[in-house]
Amino acid sequence: MAGRFYDEWQVGDTIEHELRRTVTETDNLLFSTMTHNAQPLHLDAEAAKASEFGQILVNGTFTFSLMVGISVGDTTVGTLVANLGYDKLVMPKPVFIGDTLRATSEVVELRPSKSRPGQGIVTWKHRMLNQRDEVVCECLRSALLRSKAA
Repeated sequence: MAGRFYDEWQVGDTIEHELRRTVTETDNLLFSTMTHNAQPLHLDAEAAKASEFGQILVNGTFTFSLMVGISVGDTTVGTLVANLGYDKLVMPKPVFIGDTLRATSEVVELRPSKSRPGQGIVTWKHRMLNQRDEVVCECLRSALLRSKAA
C-alpha cells in the first residue's frame, strides 16, 4: 500500500511525486469536451492564436485534476476515508500542450478527528510545476484518513 495512515504523517513532510506527465492535445480535448467546457481558448486553435497567449491553453480543471491524481498514490491509497475539500486553488501560470508537469505535496496541518476515533485530518499543499519549475497550479487538500493504531 502506497498511502500513509494519519499517524504516519508529520507537519512538514514533503513528497516529490515521481510520476510526471507531458500534456497532449488529446488530454485537453477529451477533458474539455467530457466536462462540457466549450471555452474557445481550450478548443479553437484560431481563437487561441488571437489571444494574448497565441496558442491553446490547457483546461485548468484538467491541470488541477492531474495534480491531485498524481498525489493520490503517495498520500491516500488504502488509507482514505474521505476527501473533505480543496481550498485556496490558484493557477498562477498557464499550461500549454506539450508542457511536462510534476507535482509535490507538503503536509501543512494535522488534527485528530473529534467525531471519529481512530481517524484524523491531514491537509497538504499540493503544487504542480512545469518543465521550467514554474508553479502552474496550487491548492490545499484536506482528507480524513484512518490511523494505523486503530
